[in-house]
Amino acid sequence: MEITPDMEETARDGAEATPDAGKSTSDAEAAAPVADAPPAADPWPGHFAAQGYPGARLIGAGVEGVVYRLGGGRVAKVWHGRPPGGPELLRAVYADLARHRLPFATPEILEITQHRGVLVTYERELPGAPVRGDSAHQPYGRGIPARDRDALLAVLRGLAAVPGTDAMRRLTVQGDDRPLWRDHDRFQDALAALVVRAVDRHGTDLAGYVPGFGPGVRRTLDALRSLPDAPVTAVHGDLVPPNLHTDAAGRPVAVLDLGFFTTAGDPAFEAAVAASVWDMYGPYAEEHAAELTRLVAGEFGYAPATLAAYQAAYALTTYDLFGRDDRDGHFRWCAGQLRRNAVFQGRT
Repeated sequence: MEITPDMEETARDGAEATPDAGKSTSDAEAAAPVADAPPAADPWPGHFAAQGYPGARLIGAGVEGVVYRLGGGRVAKVWHGRPPGGPELLRAVYADLARHRLPFATPEILEITQHRGVLVTYERELPGAPVRGDSAHQPYGRGIPARDRDALLAVLRGLAAVPGTDAMRRLTVQGDDRPLWRDHDRFQDALAALVVRAVDRHGTDLAGYVPGFGPGVRRTLDALRSLPDAPVTAVHGDLVPPNLHTDAAGRPVAVLDLGFFTTAGDPAFEAAVAASVWDMYGPYAEEHAAELTRLVAGEFGYAPATLAAYQAAYALTTYDLFGRDDRDGHFRWCAGQLRRNAVFQGRT
């Protein structure tokens, strides 16, 4: 999930938010960059100094919370709300990933606390630097650099090698009211049920921007339910460039920002979503999505119709998380995805 300018402003304004405020979409090091020095009125550096971290420095803000570098390889995340399923479940998912010797680092929650009713997690600081800033702030050029493509493919391969776990299955994706896998044995059926719930929320709002909405939803559901069984592996669900850290040579060294759509599922879903969200708002976004979708189809042998079904499902399940009309950038992006999607439009 890329942070649009209006989301970033909300995040900065909410540094002292209550646990109910905001939507959860970013991780401890994935937040949009902000000024080096915290504002004078910010109470958190004083709080962290009292906890033994006198050099705390604000380094990022996102919809999910604000992040401070503490030194000694630690960061602190001040949450606007709570991660789906609670911080202990997210911590268990992080631990499941850490048990596998991935070629890149993943987040680790070291301590969970509250201060005046606000959730604070102390986490390991991850290495490297983002592949790119998000496309809402840094429009991408027409060509996707080969090192960026290679980094994405390496991360997709790595995560696809991690078996899905019980903790991953117990996660609730953003905007929903229950664990994705509850009452289901197949990811494809669980995802179809999520589409139904998401459309029931505010689908009439989306229908006003997507001609043929009802038949398109039915085609998407039919496609999801007819997909064959697939391996169940770790799914990050939000592999945008700011969430992939690389070293100076372009090798991926860290993956962050789990929680927005993290689950256990078909690795083809991960690849499909990554291809579509890599560049959401830039002038060449459609070209980049098409290029990356072809890339993952060829690299991993995924059927184009499978990728299209998963991309339609992602749009149908996240469209209303930040707004319910075309004033919201993510809503506009989802509507555009559905207007172009081959499965949704019946062109497969």
